[in-house]
Amino acid sequence: MSRNVTAFPNPRRRARAKSAPARDETLYLIGRGSTPTRFLRFVKREAVEHFEEGDLLDEWGAAAEHIRTLRSEQAGFADGPVIEDLGPEYEPLLIEFLKDPLVRHGFNTVPTEVGMVELDRLVVYQNHIDLTHVRNLERTIGRAPSREELFRVCLPYDHPSPPVAWSRTRDDAYVFVSPSNDLRFLGTLSLEGDQVVNCPPPGAVVGIIGLSVGFGSNFLNAIYAENRLILHNGSHRAYALRELGVTHVPCVVQHVSTRAELDVVAPSQVRRAPDRFLKDPRPSVLKDYFDPRLRKLVPVRRRARQVTVRFKVEETYVPAL
Repeated sequence: MSRNVTAFPNPRRRARAKSAPARDETLYLIGRGSTPTRFLRFVKREAVEHFEEGDLLDEWGAAAEHIRTLRSEQAGFADGPVIEDLGPEYEPLLIEFLKDPLVRHGFNTVPTEVGMVELDRLVVYQNHIDLTHVRNLERTIGRAPSREELFRVCLPYDHPSPPVAWSRTRDDAYVFVSPSNDLRFLGTLSLEGDQVVNCPPPGAVVGIIGLSVGFGSNFLNAIYAENRLILHNGSHRAYALRELGVTHVPCVVQHVSTRAELDVVAPSQVRRAPDRFLKDPRPSVLKDYFDPRLRKLVPVRRRARQVTVRFKVEETYVPAL
């Protein structure tokens, strides 16, 4: 005599499935630097799968050996990049782009132009690429972007903002959270009382100090220094476009003539070790992201970007003059 047995789901298994963290995939450039310590720390902290440390060290060592070969066989690959004029067909788009206040106020420190650059030869400083974000970008861009679509992907002047939530958490602190890793503290603003509208003043205002949080200009831009182009912003779009088969893109290029100017406009990674990007015979370039010998794919926990802003007020008396 047989019995009909009904299989009920294991409640513990279901609970584990519900609590499993959302996953993304990160590409990490390996093989450069004196030790792989930072890479090992990243994998240990962020990976949702277990990786044997010995295997990771072996991959790092193989990548370092390949880089030594590249320094010999591709020395000078990043030197002398060509910056081409956009051409008259881009003129209407360029005129509209140059009206953007973020262009006028954000790129007025050193001589700047907008030109067409080759993606593969751009020197890169960003060690990791969020491939989940790249896939979303590729779906938005499409398989064969037109000239106008390509321009607007690289140099968007409508500035779409990712979602942001923010609130006051203490009397002296505010917290901002966004899925975009471009969320950042933008600096301070000094305002007069009449510059703030639709906000009843708490008293006879003599000055207002603003602590601004938001997103950068989001223009694909590069720094031309010592005969090389360093990709400054837009790494994920550059990767997505190259994977879609695009080889040359419109780009804002800032021309730097001295190391002092480099210290003003370059990202912190470049400022800390400029020779790594400007003197190495074969620095990391964008095409290295696609070399399986130089990259490690790591499934990671999905994270949100959080920016906390705190302020401090002191009131006291000092001797009168």
